[in-house]
Amino acid sequence: MKTRLKVLVIAEAANPEWVSVPLIGWSLSQALGRLCDVHIVTQLRNKEAFERAGLIEGQDFTAIDSEKLAAPMWKLGQALRLGEGKGWTMMQAVSALSYPYFERQVWKQFGAALRAGDFDIVHRVTPLSPTTGSPIARRCFKAKVPFVMGPLNGGVPWPKGFDSERRREKEWLSYVRGIYKFLPNWRATMKSAAAIITGSRHTQGEVPDVFSDKTVYIPENAIDPERFSTAGGPPAGPLQLCFVGRMVPYKGPDMLLEATAELVRSGKVEIDMVGDGPLLEGLESFAAEQGLSAGVRFHGWMAHEEVQTVLGRSHLLAFPSVREFGGGVVLEAMALGAVPMVVDYAGPGELVTPEVGFALPIGTRDEIIAEFAKALDALAHDRASLSGMSQAAKARVADKFTWERKAEQIVEVYRWVLGQGGKPAPFEPPVN
Repeated sequence: MKTRLKVLVIAEAANPEWVSVPLIGWSLSQALGRLCDVHIVTQLRNKEAFERAGLIEGQDFTAIDSEKLAAPMWKLGQALRLGEGKGWTMMQAVSALSYPYFERQVWKQFGAALRAGDFDIVHRVTPLSPTTGSPIARRCFKAKVPFVMGPLNGGVPWPKGFDSERRREKEWLSYVRGIYKFLPNWRATMKSAAAIITGSRHTQGEVPDVFSDKTVYIPENAIDPERFSTAGGPPAGPLQLCFVGRMVPYKGPDMLLEATAELVRSGKVEIDMVGDGPLLEGLESFAAEQGLSAGVRFHGWMAHEEVQTVLGRSHLLAFPSVREFGGGVVLEAMALGAVPMVVDYAGPGELVTPEVGFALPIGTRDEIIAEFAKALDALAHDRASLSGMSQAAKARVADKFTWERKAEQIVEVYRWVLGQGGKPAPFEPPVN
């Protein structure tokens, strides 16, 4: 029996009560803790949520107070992003400027323990962004403690034909995002890391060839089966679709309504639109003007448990997002038996196989609308294939996309860098 490894997990963003990156930080940290002796280092803002979840500060985790710099930088980022829910690249860039201060505080508290050999591995789980360097990586290298980072993900290029959406999202900084590769701290981090886990094929391609031998591809997202227990299924009657996400241009809720307008008017399709954002008011007006109100239900923001109920009664998750890094909502839908219909680009295209869903080709806005309209029209008239796909989707998630499975894959990476095993085989994305 192999000895349990001692791992210092750095998860600046980790919170069981939030979604997106903080939930990834929390979920992966907890899954690793079931296989290793883990101590989590997180930001002070997460302390109370950790304690409500039953963790003990000083024993299970350490909360680092970096608010002296993080708070004003967050306010600056909010001002520069020019709109709530927009300018994510700008927000990430500002966060990257304040993050090194957090790691310096981590080293102050744990540097002596690391030099003394109290930990086998240091693993930076969050930030997920590949643009954010880790000054602690060089210190770990000198202390002879392997530094692992990832899953790194982000920076998926805007597809051709969506420049207007890019501007509406205030993504001005994305035009020059690549300059991060010339920052000395970033390259030093790559050089000092023992292993770089990439959460997508795109991010894997961003890692310079000179570091490819230390790179392992493991998809970013996973699910906790205990959080997905909604039973039931779609009701009899029209084909039930669900869209879950922020109502913003790149996620395509407007494209979905245009693609399904005739099917909704004819009573063949009903849609639950879950999420809030700047497009919501316009989408509601469009539905009213086009005579879709009887078949389109706008829910706005919903608690995670309520979203599960909606997904659980849907035949399909219809999700025409054109710039999705990880696609966590796709896995959640699959876990609940909602067959995903996505654009075959970036994160969702790496999760959906022909056996479990539909990955439609990327194209212009009009081409995506036409592809969704064609596929949904066919299913509205013959949904016989959906039952088998639904079961296959549940099985695929249970086999490959639980946090437990992801933690097992990452522990294989730990063993590899410690010389206790070979390099893990990369995850193989589907061929659509």
